Amino acid sequence: MSRTTVVGACPHDCPDTCSILTTVEDGKAIAVRGNPDHPFTRGRLCVKVNNYQDRVYSDKRVLYPMRRSGPKGSGQFTRITWDEALAEIAAKFKDIIATDGAQAILPYSYLGTQGIINGLNVGDPLFNKLGATVSERTFCDSGSCTAYMMTIGHTPGVDPEAFIHSKYIILWACNTLSTNSHHWPFVEQAKKNGAKLVVIDPVRTRTARLADWHIPIRPGTDGALAMAMMHIIIKEGLIDRDYIDAHTVGFAELAERVDQYTPEFASAETGIPLEDIYQLTREYASTPPAVIRIGVAVERHAGGGQTVRSIACLPALIGAWKHVGGGLLQLPIWAFPVNWGGLMRPDLQPEKMRVINSWQLGPALIGELPLDPPIRSLFVYNANPMSMVSQQGKLEAGLARDDLFTVVSEHFMTDTARYADILLPATTQLEQKDIMFSWGHLYLSYNNPAIEPLGEAVPNTELFRRLAGALGINDPFFHRSDDEMIAQSMDWTSPVMEGIDLETLKDKGYLRLNMPAAGEWAPHRDGNFPTPTGKCEFKSTLAETGNFVAPLFRQGYNGDQSGEPVDPLPHYIAPNESPASAPALAGKYPLSLISPKSHAFLNSNYGNLPAQLAQAGEEQAVILHPSDADLRGITAGTPIRVFNDRGVFEAFATVSQEVMPGVVVAPAGYWQRSNRRGPTVHALTPPAFADLGRAPTFSDVLVEVAPT
Repeated sequence: MSRTTVVGACPHDCPDTCSILTTVEDGKAIAVRGNPDHPFTRGRLCVKVNNYQDRVYSDKRVLYPMRRSGPKGSGQFTRITWDEALAEIAAKFKDIIATDGAQAILPYSYLGTQGIINGLNVGDPLFNKLGATVSERTFCDSGSCTAYMMTIGHTPGVDPEAFIHSKYIILWACNTLSTNSHHWPFVEQAKKNGAKLVVIDPVRTRTARLADWHIPIRPGTDGALAMAMMHIIIKEGLIDRDYIDAHTVGFAELAERVDQYTPEFASAETGIPLEDIYQLTREYASTPPAVIRIGVAVERHAGGGQTVRSIACLPALIGAWKHVGGGLLQLPIWAFPVNWGGLMRPDLQPEKMRVINSWQLGPALIGELPLDPPIRSLFVYNANPMSMVSQQGKLEAGLARDDLFTVVSEHFMTDTARYADILLPATTQLEQKDIMFSWGHLYLSYNNPAIEPLGEAVPNTELFRRLAGALGINDPFFHRSDDEMIAQSMDWTSPVMEGIDLETLKDKGYLRLNMPAAGEWAPHRDGNFPTPTGKCEFKSTLAETGNFVAPLFRQGYNGDQSGEPVDPLPHYIAPNESPASAPALAGKYPLSLISPKSHAFLNSNYGNLPAQLAQAGEEQAVILHPSDADLRGITAGTPIRVFNDRGVFEAFATVSQEVMPGVVVAPAGYWQRSNRRGPTVHALTPPAFADLGRAPTFSDVLVEVAPT
C-alpha cells in the first residue's frame, strides 16, 4: 500500500481559498483536511468541503459524455464517446454559424470553480474567436467593484490578517462564520485584544450572535445609514482634517450632500433607533483603528452601488487609513497581478459584438429580448443557472425549446444539465491542475492534482482544447498545455511576485504576495490611492468623465446599467421594492425577502449531497418573525408557499426572532429537485439591475407567505 499527501487549494467562489491536503492511498483519495501550515487556513476546512472526497466519488457523478434520449428536462441520457460528442457539437456550431452567424451561440459560465485557468474565463478565447455572443457576468460584486474603484481605486485595502490590530470592527452585510469563516480567528483575536465587534445585518446570523452589538437593518437601506454616519461625523467635528486635506478630494461637496441625510431620516428608513445611529457613528469615529468589512450582499438592491460608495468614504473622513488595522476591506483580489487580458482574449472579438447579461438568460432564450439572430445554442460550464437565475419560469421555457441546442459540462445532473442535448463530464479539483488567486487573503495558491480523473472526465482546459480541434482551429494558443497556461496566467515580473517562483509555489502549495507584513502595513497612511487623483475621491473623477474601467474578469462590462451619467457624489437610492418605496405593491406583498448564502452550500454547489443537505436541512426552510407568522396562522414546520407576481416556491416555515419583523429569509442554493420538486427562491427575484455595474437585485424583493 502506498500513501501520499498532495497539496492543493479549494476551488470554490469563497474568499478563503483554503490550502487543502489530500491523503491518497493506492491512487484513491481517502481524506481531505485543511493545511495546518497555511496562515489563513490553519488546518480547518468548512462544512462545504471537509468531506470533498465524497463529492469526487459520489455515485451521482457524471463521468462519461452523454446524449439526451428523452424529453428535455427528463434527465434521460445515453452514453456516447467523446469523439461523437465533439463531432456533434462542432457540426451544430458550424451549421448555426453558416445559417445565422456566430452570435446565435451563447456561452454561459460563472464561478463553479474559481481557478484561474479552469474557471470563469476558460472558454472566452474560443467563443471570442468564433464571434459568439458575450455573456456579461455581473452576479457578484460588479456594482460593489464599480463603486469601490470610483472612490478609492483598485486597492486590496486592509490586509485581512491585520484585523488583529483593529479596535473597532464593523462587519457590514457579512456573515463571516458562514461565508468567510477562516477570517473569523483574526476577528476573534481582535476581540480578545479589546476590540468591539459590530454586525449590521437584517438577520441575527451565526456571526451576529457572537458580536458585541448586532444592529438589525431593513434590507436595502444600508446607504441611508452610511450617509447619516457621514452627516454626524462632519456635523460633530469627528473628521480628521489633516488627512482629508492631504489625501481626499471633494470634501466640501460631500459635506453639502450629506447635510440632507439626517439621522432622523436614516432611522425612519432603516428601522434603527436614532440613538443607536448616533452611538455607532461616535464609537466608530473615535475608536482607532476602526475597520469595516463589507460583504457581497451590500450591493444586492437598487442602490447597492451608491451604498458602497458611501461606505468607502467613511474611513478617509476619520483618518482610519493612517492606522494598521484601520480602513476598509472589500476584495484583496486587486493585489494579484493576474493576466486577465491573456485569459479572456477580448482582442479576438469581432468589431461588432453582442452582449447579453447572464441575469437575463430566461428572457433571452424565449425571445423577449430583441435579438437578431435569436439564440440557437447555449453552452454552459461552471454554472447551474436553473437554480440561481431570476425568472425561472422563463428560463425553463427557454431551455425546453426543441430548437435550442444546449451543451452542459458538469459534475452532476443539475437542474440545468437535465435540459442538455449533450452532457459532458468535468473533473473536480482533486483531478485537475490550477493556480488560484483569493478574494479574501493575500496568498497565491497552486492546486496539484491528487488523483487521475475518474471515468472520462476532463478539466475545462482540456474540454476547450478538444473543442477547438473539432472546430478546426489550429492556432497554437488554443492548444497550450495546462503548464503553459499557468505560466502565462500571471505577471511574474510584478513587484508583488518578487520571491515567488512557480516551482516553489507548486511544491509548497501557497506563497504570500510580496507585500508588507500585516502588522506593519497601513496601505493608505500616506494616501497613494489608485485613483486618477491618487486620493480618496469623495467626488468621483471616473463618474465625472464617464470613464468606467472594466473591473477584473467581466468582459462585456458596461459600467452602469443605463449608460446615463452617474452622480459623482454618493447619495441614497431607496429599494425598488419595500413597504416605504412601493406601498401599492406592498399592499399585495408586504414582506421583504432576502436570500443569503447558505452555511452548507456554495451557491448551488452541494445542494444535492447528503452531508451538506443534512447540515442545511433536506428541504428549503424560510425564516419568519413570530409576529409575521402569527398573523398568517403559521407555526414552525408548517408547509408554506412564498409568492409574488413573478412566481412561487414551496418551503417549510421556521419561526424565529432572529429575523426582523417584515423580513423573510430563504437561504439560496437548493435545487429544484430537492425543493419539493418545484422552483427555488430565485423564481421570485426581480430582473432589475442595481444602480451600478448591472448588479442583480437579489435582496430587493417583496413577497407574501401563506400556508400551502
